[in-house]
Amino acid sequence: MIDKADPQNPTGNRITRKRFDKALSLTLNSVVFRSSGQDLTTAGAYIEMTSRLLEPALLALAVLAVRGRIKR
Repeated sequence: MIDKADPQNPTGNRITRKRFDKALSLTLNSVVFRSSGQDLTTAGAYIEMTSRLLEPALLALAVLAVRGRIKR
């Protein structure tokens, strides 16, 4: 018989806002977005991600608007 204590889960704050923020940005940059290579603040990084997501949608809407005006 071994006299060792049973393993326990780590205690403390494993899920913090800082860790979540870093995990989210790393995941999004590696999977969805390409990084610009600039050192941005957290707000700047999220603004860049949002703009990269919205730009194609806005471009498609602009194309549809022009198409609608031409067809009249």
